[in-house]
Amino acid sequence: MYRHPDTCIEVHDLRKQFQVPVRGAGLKAAIASVIKREQRTVTAVDDVTFTVRDGEFVAFLGSNGAGKTTTLKMLAGLLHPTGGTATIHGMVPGKRQPALLSKLALVMGQRSQLIWDLPAVDSFEVQRAIYRIDRATYRQRVDEFVELLDIGEVIRKPVRALSLGERMKCELCVALLHGPTVLFLDEPTIGLDTVMQRRIRAFLRRYNREMGATVLLTSHYMADVEELCERVIAIDRGSVVFDGSLDHLASEYASHKTITAHFAHGETVERQVDRADVAEVTAELLQSGNVIDLAIEDPPIEDLIESVYNGARSSRNKPALHAV
Repeated sequence: MYRHPDTCIEVHDLRKQFQVPVRGAGLKAAIASVIKREQRTVTAVDDVTFTVRDGEFVAFLGSNGAGKTTTLKMLAGLLHPTGGTATIHGMVPGKRQPALLSKLALVMGQRSQLIWDLPAVDSFEVQRAIYRIDRATYRQRVDEFVELLDIGEVIRKPVRALSLGERMKCELCVALLHGPTVLFLDEPTIGLDTVMQRRIRAFLRRYNREMGATVLLTSHYMADVEELCERVIAIDRGSVVFDGSLDHLASEYASHKTITAHFAHGETVERQVDRADVAEVTAELLQSGNVIDLAIEDPPIEDLIESVYNGARSSRNKPALHAV
C-alpha cells in the first residue's frame, strides 16, 4: 500500500471488540455463571479510518465510552486490534519494534508512570536507563523541562506528596525524556486549575513546535482544543463522525454567529444572527454611531461538537430507505 511520505499515523477500518461476562442478579445466577459463564461482545472501536501528517496537533474527541482511549492504546501498541490496520511511520505498533517504541509516548491523565513512594527524579533515572539516554542528553532535557514547568523543588519530593498539577507536570517530563516525536495525550489537563492548564498547554505547544512532534490529544476541556489544535477528529460510539479543521467545524455546524457591540454611552447590544446576515447586521450597528468595540463570535466549540454527535445519532436512527 502506498504511504505518502508526510504521513505519520495511518488507520484503516480499525476495530476493537471485547468479550464481557454477563451475569444476572442473585445467588442462582452467581452459581450458574461458575458452571457456564455467558459472554456478550462489546464493540469499542468500529471501522475507524483516518490519517495524521507529521507535525500535526490533532484533537481526538468523544464522550465517555466513545472509543478514544481504546484507539490510543491500539496506536501505542498496548492493545491489538480485532480488525483493520494501524501503522505509525509504516510500522505496526502491536509488534513493539524498538525503532517505533523509541518514537512514542502515551500520557494518560488518570494513570501514573511515576513510582509512587519515590521522588519523581528517581522515575526519571529509570526512564533514562530503559531508553538508554546518554547522560549529557538526559541532563539537558531534565534541566530544560524543569525550567519550563518550574518544578525544580518538586522533582525531589515523593510522588505521593505532590499535588495533581505537580504530578501531571512530572508525568509529562518522564514521558518526554527520550525525545518522542509521536505523542498520545489522554486528558493531560484533567482536574487541573486554569493557571496550571495554561502552563501545560504552553509547554505542549512549544514541544510540538521545537520537536516537530505529531500529537493526538483527547480532552474534555475545549480550551485545550482551541489553543492547541487546528484539526478535530470526533468519534461517537466507536466510529468517526467528523474529521476536519476547526474552521470547517464552525462553518458546517454553526448556523449563526453572536455579534456583541459596546457603545460609548455604556450600552451593550448582543445579537444572534444567521451567518449569511453577519455583514449586514454589523454594518447597521456601525452606522448607528458611537460603537467603541465590536466582536463577532462563533458558538462555543462545545456546542458545535454536541451538534456533530446529535447529527450522527439522528442519521443512525433514521429508517433505511429501500428501492422499489
